[in-house]
This record gives sequence, structure tokens and C-alpha cells, in this order.
Amino acid sequence: MTAEFLVTHSGGFHADELLSSVILTRLFPQAKIIRSRSPEWITPASDRIIYDVGGAYDAQTRIFDHHQRGAPLREDGQPYSSFGLVWKHFGRDYLAASGISDTHIDALHASFDTSFVLPIDLTDNGALSPSTAGQLSTLTLPSLLETLKPSFDNTDPEADDRAFHHALSIARSFVEANIEKKAAKLRAEALVLKAIDATGEGRVLELPLGMPFRPAIVKAGADHLLFVVHPRDKDWCVTGIRRADDGFELRADLPAAWGGLTDADLEAVSGVEGATFCHNGRFIAAAKSRAAALEMADIAVKTALIDAATSATAAP
Repeated sequence: MTAEFLVTHSGGFHADELLSSVILTRLFPQAKIIRSRSPEWITPASDRIIYDVGGAYDAQTRIFDHHQRGAPLREDGQPYSSFGLVWKHFGRDYLAASGISDTHIDALHASFDTSFVLPIDLTDNGALSPSTAGQLSTLTLPSLLETLKPSFDNTDPEADDRAFHHALSIARSFVEANIEKKAAKLRAEALVLKAIDATGEGRVLELPLGMPFRPAIVKAGADHLLFVVHPRDKDWCVTGIRRADDGFELRADLPAAWGGLTDADLEAVSGVEGATFCHNGRFIAAAKSRAAALEMADIAVKTALIDAATSATAAP
């Protein structure tokens, strides 16, 4: 499949056609973006892909608009914007072109659609308002991209196109970074699952480096795990595991006596040579060596189990 032109509407721009352009320019880097509402451009032809303009949705003739009567809906009835339509038809190719492993493409395509594409679709169609973010409403991605539009009294005839291309480079950074973060989580998942198998029934999960670990722990059903140990730059970390995606409650806190201590004070209280730091919130601690970090984690496990048993006995 080739395209000489990527056609979207002229004038003011929104997040959906900007983000559609991010996807399409990656797949068709030699194609020229045409911003026009002229019939000669927004009529399907073999040399172009048309999106967010044209009044039709037909993947066969490569036109992806959502403003017409009978506009396309997702299976659950939620509306598409041009971004959702472009992602539906070109997203997997975009991921492959971005170097994503074949084994991760379907999962990443679905994840990005749910967390990134769908909110843009809903916002563009008026089904979701940035105001739901409260004080952060002006910092949502659609709002931020729209701040890059020219001011109302800018009479330069090239201002809209110039602003569009400037905004496109920024939108590209957000898409690429989000995709990379999601791909990294999938790579991390494989490493964490392997480490969980190696750990067996142990309470401390050791990882070869710092990485997202909670999703894989939940996926594996490894409810017995209480702490994670991994290297970090020049030291080692002991980290708690959150009970839920939201909030900060841990499966087990580090010992109360350690909170806020560093170096010699922490060594004295913990009895671990090489202990260097424990956050006052007791969700992370650090040590000079792997051996010291593992020793701290073992002490933390024993303390947590004793505390849990004591609480259970004291409960009415």
C-alpha cells in the first residue's frame, strides 16, 4: 500500500487529526500532508488517504471521517473520531514499523486503543469533557495540543499550517513515548514472570534491574510475594508491593523502626551492615549491596508476618 498524499481538513486543528497524522506519516513518510476542504482533494483516489474530512468512512477507498450521519461506532456503541478509525486500520502496521515484537502487537494495539485512543475519540465527539479532570482539565492532551493553535487575530495565511506541523511534532513525541512505555511493560512482564517462577513460594522477588513489576505479579496470582529487591545504579533497593493500582497501601510495610533513618542510624536499628536508607513512608529502602538488600527484605518479611499474626489474634 502506498500513498502520495495524506489529506485532512484545513483551518483549526484538533487532537484527532493530529494524532492520526502521527500514525500515517510513520507509515507513509514520503507522503505530503494536504490540509484542504476542496472537493478535488477530499474525494477518494488511489494516491491518497483522507481523514477527518470528506463525510464518509470507507476503508476500501481509504477515507476515514466521522462527522457524517451514520458515523461509525465501536462495538460497544462509543463513537470513533478519525484517530480511532486510523488506529483501527493502521495501528498494527504502525506498531510493526516501530519495532514492536510480533508477539506483543495485538496486546499493545488493544491497550493503546483503550487508554490513549478512546479518550481522544470521546473528547472529539463531545462524549467526554476535559472538565472531568477538574483543575487538570487544561493539562489534558487535547487541551494542550489546542493551545498550539494560532491566536484569533493572527492574519498570516500560513499560520494554521505552520502551527499544525509544529503541533504534529509534539503529538508524535507523546504517541511514541506512550507506545514505548507500554512495550517496555510487556518486556518487563516476561522478565518478572520468569523471576516469579524462580522464586517459588518465597516472599521476596529478586529482579535483575528496576522495572514495572506489579502487573505481572497480579497476572501470576503471586499473592504470597511481599517485597521486591533489585539493583539501582550503585546500590540496591527493597520495595513494597502495592495492593491496588490506585492508592498507596502496600501488602506489607517495611519495619516501623526503620522509617526515615539513613546510614549508621539505619544500620544500628536494622542490624544490617550496608543499610543506607528507608523512606519515611516505609515503601522503599536501599542498601550498598545485594546481600544487604536481601537481608533487609528477609527481616521485613518476618516483621510483617509477625505483625499480621498479632493483628489477627487481637481482632475480635
